[in-house]
Amino acid sequence: MPYYLYKMNEGVSSMIKNLECLDEFESFQEAKKQARAKRQEQDPDDKTIYKVIFAANQLAAEEMLTEKREEPILREWEK
Repeated sequence: MPYYLYKMNEGVSSMIKNLECLDEFESFQEAKKQARAKRQEQDPDDKTIYKVIFAANQLAAEEMLTEKREEPILREWEK
């Protein structure tokens, strides 16, 4: 399965994300290197997020990136 590099921006609301697949990689090291390079080039005021995701295909990757995840529960000792 390949690794995908995505560029994510906020959409109309916080629930909707604009996704753009930038590239596909065979190894995680290559994908991570490219993501770090993109983040370094990024303007500090830019709210774009670059994510690497491992998925069977591009559709599965986009589904995983857009699904709503619950926030983790903080324990008393973690505060």
